[in-house]
Amino acid sequence: MSVRPTQDAQTFLAQALAIDPAVETDRIVTALRKQLRGIRKRGLVLGLSGGIDSSVSVALAARAIGGQNVLCLFMPENDSDPESLRLGRLVADTFGVEAIVEDIGPALRAMGCYQRRDAFIRELVPEYGEGWGSKIVIANALEGEGYNISSLVVQDPNGKQTKIRMPLPVYLGIVAATNMKQRTRKQIEYYHADRLNFAVLGTPNRLEYDQGFFVKNGDGAADVKPIAHLYKTQVYALAAYLGVPEEIRNRPPTTDTYSLAQTQEEFYFSLPYDRMDICLCGRNNGVTAEVVGQAAGLTASQVERVWTDIAAKRKATRYLHLRPQLVDEVEEVDT
Repeated sequence: MSVRPTQDAQTFLAQALAIDPAVETDRIVTALRKQLRGIRKRGLVLGLSGGIDSSVSVALAARAIGGQNVLCLFMPENDSDPESLRLGRLVADTFGVEAIVEDIGPALRAMGCYQRRDAFIRELVPEYGEGWGSKIVIANALEGEGYNISSLVVQDPNGKQTKIRMPLPVYLGIVAATNMKQRTRKQIEYYHADRLNFAVLGTPNRLEYDQGFFVKNGDGAADVKPIAHLYKTQVYALAAYLGVPEEIRNRPPTTDTYSLAQTQEEFYFSLPYDRMDICLCGRNNGVTAEVVGQAAGLTASQVERVWTDIAAKRKATRYLHLRPQLVDEVEEVDT
């Protein structure tokens, strides 16, 4: 049964994630210009996926330094959705930026990305091979207690799907092989950044940045991250203001990493981004579970479980945010 939000919940929901898109755009644009001057770079390079975060980042970059000083890279591979390339081109055309296609499939095949991944999958599904598809999913954070358990979903050539709980070594092996994709893309980004004396722009939103939804030395590597302070709800508000095509604004967030279609919700967050934003924002601002629950359409106990998952992910992924650990500080360069 639905609960009518209290005035406190309504106030929280209305105010917590509200931004003035024009003011926020000006603030980010000003920061980007200052940051580029500080590191003496003349432009920006970023990977463009056709998703909301990279699309908003392109729009902000073009507004900050002009589209002629922004280079977007499309980096498809064997498992990429062709729709991502089409939408990426739409964004590049909308904001007047140069775009280059870099097919990373051959590099990934040469490194054994697909072969290594498939070898781990075959430990659970020996018949897995040509014509099959796969993805990783997690349990719903609203159900049960403790850490979410990851499962492997495979689809045979006839379209039949099977879900299998993964032992940790198989999970780690599949993820390790798949992470080659993000790291290869980042190599390409820095190649173009180096040749042009550009900086690399990273595109995580606050939810992804907070919860460690990125690959170390992969999509987590960048010189500037202009939307890392924004909740995804706020990114969508900027998208509408900046003129990101409606087709992209209406597209569900995806990982575009595995061979089967996969949302970010089923892979990592377990809840839709709007509910996760409310829960994360509530936790960050000391709002009670009862008020957050009424704002998000959840019970207080469900909010508490989401908060437990948030804390667990923060702890597990903290190392992703750390610089390399030294025995002693090198004062001449570290201060």
